[in-house]
Amino acid sequence: MKDLRIKKVGFGDESIYKAFLELKSGKFEEKMLSGWIEKAILALKEDPLAGIKVPKNLWPMEYIRKYDINNLRKYNLPDGWRLIYTIQGNQLEIVSILLEWLQHHEYERRFGYKQS
Repeated sequence: MKDLRIKKVGFGDESIYKAFLELKSGKFEEKMLSGWIEKAILALKEDPLAGIKVPKNLWPMEYIRKYDINNLRKYNLPDGWRLIYTIQGNQLEIVSILLEWLQHHEYERRFGYKQS
């Protein structure tokens, strides 16, 4: 049965949204990244589960404290970038909330796959 809930995408806080807007008006590489994030946003509007579930034991405490998350997902972007998001919802809508985007090596450090 098809999920008829409204699917939206938002940002974890205003600073993340501002950082996204700055990418759009930045250098060539930053504009490329903003385009990849925009494509990811479209994909998440279609399917909030499009990303990969991050095991709970890898969740950074920063996300738990700041956003009070109960799930965490990553969406792989081109050139080794990762988009980190959480999902909130109810019977009427599902919202994918973007928390951060980072390069693969930063992702590995943040999530404990690699030591600094």
